[in-house]
Amino acid sequence: MKAAKLYSFNDIRIEDIPIPEIGPGNALIKTHACGICSGDVMPWYIEKKAPVVIGHEPTGEIVELGSSLVTRHSSLSVGDRVFTHHHAPCFKCRLCRRGDYVQCETWKNTRIIPGGISEYILIPQINLENDTLRLPDTLSYEDGTLIEPTACVVKALKRVGIRRGDTVLVIGLGIMGQLNILLARKYGADRLIGADMIAFRLNKAKELGADEVIDVSKDNLTDALRSLTDGIMADVVVVGPNSADAMKQGIECAGAGGKVLFFTPAKPGERLTIEPNDLYFKDIDIVTSYSCGPTDTVDALEIIESGIVSAEKLVTHRFPIEKTAEAFRLTAEAKDSLKSVIVFE
Repeated sequence: MKAAKLYSFNDIRIEDIPIPEIGPGNALIKTHACGICSGDVMPWYIEKKAPVVIGHEPTGEIVELGSSLVTRHSSLSVGDRVFTHHHAPCFKCRLCRRGDYVQCETWKNTRIIPGGISEYILIPQINLENDTLRLPDTLSYEDGTLIEPTACVVKALKRVGIRRGDTVLVIGLGIMGQLNILLARKYGADRLIGADMIAFRLNKAKELGADEVIDVSKDNLTDALRSLTDGIMADVVVVGPNSADAMKQGIECAGAGGKVLFFTPAKPGERLTIEPNDLYFKDIDIVTSYSCGPTDTVDALEIIESGIVSAEKLVTHRFPIEKTAEAFRLTAEAKDSLKSVIVFE
């Protein structure tokens, strides 16, 4: 079978590798689509895993099942159309019992084999049982590739706790920023403001529900936000760019009693320097959110079923597996694109 293997950021090869052999309790799916994650185009993050078959947002059809299985949500059979998460928690440890699934050691050590951008994928039993979902007939395979990124936003916005009437600022309007725009309204935001430097993404944010946008290639973000809000600033700031400078700017944009969500990690070695009293006397909370767990994927599927999120709204480019490197480069450029998906015939 064909698989896309990354050796370095600029070296992605399409290789022929054996189809995985399944054992009892496992499943084999024929992949139909897999999204390119914006996190995978951070060189420092993905290259430490190399060589690796990339992709972790796959959907496909079960073609072989090691045994009859019942997941937490439904029984699965050969022929079912499914989404599977690349990690799955144990549900037994202290961290799982309090809902911190992504900190579970089992979650960290599970994976799909060999990876999402391959013609067939082996789903281990724990992934099948704890975070594999059947796709409703109303959703396409491409819609299903949005479950994992949507779930990351679900988890993040739940952690930050948007309150009814809040003004929410989303810094960075790539695919994850657009998802934050779409879901922030669902979770109670009254006013949505997006910030980016790419006209395509600013226009898309307006199309998807942002009330105002700030073009940071022309205007100072903090000054522009102060003008838009009559000096009140934002109740919630979602910081998308992976830099300490963006995080610092996010803190500057938070109003009294506000919350700042670090949605993406900074580059290794970067340091965030802040004045503690600026946070203390303004009662500003800093919240982080990494990845997503099984309760989040369930919520994400329901959101996609409702039509709030869809491939029609967000998928801008489609590529065959042979052009994975091109899709990867397009995503890394972060310009006139949102979601790129590898589609399989």
